[in-house]
Amino acid sequence: MNNKLLIVGTMAYDAIETPFGKVEKILGGAATYIGLSASQFLVDSAIISVVGEDFDMQHLQLLKEKNLDLSGVEIVKGGETFFWSGRYNEDLNTRTTLETRLNVLENFNPIIPDQFRSPDIVVLGNLSPEVQIKALEQLKRSPTLIILDTMNFWMDHFRSKLDEVIKKVDVISINDEEARQLTGEHSLVKAAQLIHQLGPRYIIIKKGEHGALLFHDNEIFSAPALPLAEVFDPTGAGDSFAGGFAGYLTQTLDFSFNNMKSAVIYGSAMASFTVEKFGTDSLINCSVSSMANRIKAFKELTTFEIEF
Repeated sequence: MNNKLLIVGTMAYDAIETPFGKVEKILGGAATYIGLSASQFLVDSAIISVVGEDFDMQHLQLLKEKNLDLSGVEIVKGGETFFWSGRYNEDLNTRTTLETRLNVLENFNPIIPDQFRSPDIVVLGNLSPEVQIKALEQLKRSPTLIILDTMNFWMDHFRSKLDEVIKKVDVISINDEEARQLTGEHSLVKAAQLIHQLGPRYIIIKKGEHGALLFHDNEIFSAPALPLAEVFDPTGAGDSFAGGFAGYLTQTLDFSFNNMKSAVIYGSAMASFTVEKFGTDSLINCSVSSMANRIKAFKELTTFEIEF
């Protein structure tokens, strides 16, 4: 039996427009990206989510074929799946939300199957802090590692509840704008120090095309983003990062700072696949060999020798 990874998050349909094209109603959602990314590793993964009766059975089958346990996915009879539509600006770093329909997500009450109530690692995808807490309360024992992803919406409207969740987690993964909002500090180093005081032992601050920073006590690791010839769609890149990061750590169960650095690189590699095509296409077609080549490219990009 492989080590267990529990993923709590959204399964959704997206409509996306970028300077390079437009797609209507494609597979999306935080849990979907996290799960597909984590499926590259030797782990037993389960998704806890909710979808409507409109969710395509082919998409459920696709996720099952990636060895993702869907026994914790509720299908609401007569309901419609969470839907998000957005348009990205020329730089692909900023976007405008055109439409958000919560649908079945509005009354989501996560139910974790008994066989996944003692996971090694939990990833709390971008969801209501109240839902995240409900999921954690169902666990039979404390996981070795709890990883949280959140966003500025929850900071704006549910800060006290979000702080409850942050106290319970070991790793928080947010972008630079969110780190500054959470702490009121412009310096990311100072922001990370303040976030440490809120509870998490590890802080990951993502900087889009400029890579990511990992903080632990007084240690800092800077990972680059892989320079790509073509970037079509950044949707799900952060979730893919979380899936690669969590998948690698679940497989290794090594939480030393050096292995955390490796996990950041694996997460960055999975994110680099995601942005090359619209939606989940690149993750679905990712292979062990292509991931190995991508990791090799990261190593070549960051390795150098210098004499003092």
